[in-house]
Amino acid sequence: MSDFATNVYMISAPFIIGLLLIEIVFCFVSGKNYYSFQDTVTNIATAIGAQCVNLVAAAMVLISFEWIQSNYGLLKFEDTWWTMLILLILIDFLFYWFHRWGHSINFLWAAHMPHHSSEEMNLSVGLRASLQQRLFAFSVFWPLAIIGWEATTIYAMVGVHIMGSYWHHTRVIGSLGWFEKWFNTPSHHRVHHGVNPQYLDKNFGEFLIIWDKMFGTFEPEVEEVCYGVTHPPRTWDPMNVYFQYWIQLFQDAVKTPYWWDKIRLWFMPLGWRPRGIEITVDYEGSPGYSLSEQVKFKSKQFKGVVPYLTFHVALGLIYMFVIINTDLINKSGVALMSLNEKVIYCLLLFAMITAWGGLLQAKMWAVIVEVARLFAFSYMGSTVIIEMGWATEYLSMPVLLYNLIIAFSIMYLASNFRLKNTEGVQTVGMPIRR
Repeated sequence: MSDFATNVYMISAPFIIGLLLIEIVFCFVSGKNYYSFQDTVTNIATAIGAQCVNLVAAAMVLISFEWIQSNYGLLKFEDTWWTMLILLILIDFLFYWFHRWGHSINFLWAAHMPHHSSEEMNLSVGLRASLQQRLFAFSVFWPLAIIGWEATTIYAMVGVHIMGSYWHHTRVIGSLGWFEKWFNTPSHHRVHHGVNPQYLDKNFGEFLIIWDKMFGTFEPEVEEVCYGVTHPPRTWDPMNVYFQYWIQLFQDAVKTPYWWDKIRLWFMPLGWRPRGIEITVDYEGSPGYSLSEQVKFKSKQFKGVVPYLTFHVALGLIYMFVIINTDLINKSGVALMSLNEKVIYCLLLFAMITAWGGLLQAKMWAVIVEVARLFAFSYMGSTVIIEMGWATEYLSMPVLLYNLIIAFSIMYLASNFRLKNTEGVQTVGMPIRR
């Protein structure tokens, strides 16, 4: 189980990407307008950044849970089908409450909000992630270590739980009849992502829907769902998506003259404002809005950005898998990358996804950042090819071909991405209600 636990997210990756590609092709062939290119790139970009942070989260979780289990564990369960089933149900129950708190408490919503900030609903939205959510989510599972499950088993089953909820993020699948009485489904989860007044803060279940029915948070899908949040990011920059609500809370904490309010702000319900700050229509206590009122955010982008980013998003996912995979070894039988190298390359991934957000908004600074990171990944990719034994030297054919791709990308950037060479429409998007 240990090997599976530490690699569960790597194991699930082909399944997740495969389903995403199938849905994209299906929507294209059937003419269903469920995908926005700009939004999809942003969703994948946030997932790439989150996976880098999850390396640290995984290490912290495994170490802390092992310590809890060894010092305070009441029992020690073997990994059988029935203990795993019980564990999955308990994980789902605890996650229901964590998820519900995540929509009720300011600092938890700040961690969870990025996942809800897309104004679309498709499988790429299932990838849209924050940098803090995974670490906060694992904190609620510590009782399971005390009861008797090993840290690696808990970590693996949480991964299975997450993977099992990925398919909920779709508009392709309609009602599923009797199945919906017990289990969470795309229909139930579409409601959860809605900002229609009747859908706000409903359907928190991840695997089972019975918790919502038991605790009064269930709402069926009737009116067509309007997706997003009542304080949308209005940007494709993943850094803004990650930190928008954190920044809003910090600004309130700075402005209020009362020290007690500076502290309790982070733990108060959504919509609560500190004393000494003008109270307008609050950003999360507002009544929501429907599809007829919604203005989705769109931006002008550089002409030619679609084929460029289509290719480099695919390449970026490969970079991510190589960097976060702890099992990769070089031709000498040692780890492919040291910890310091992984940190450096993860920072380069953050530069990469930030540049993508800028390119989607026709920002010239993004071209400069993208060129710089391409040079850096030229070195990284060449080194990995040699270290893995796919080439013997930097002048070998695989390395030359890889660098030819990098060189062509830089020339493409230089020749196409200019301020006067843009396409698309610019909308203001929904207002941030504060």
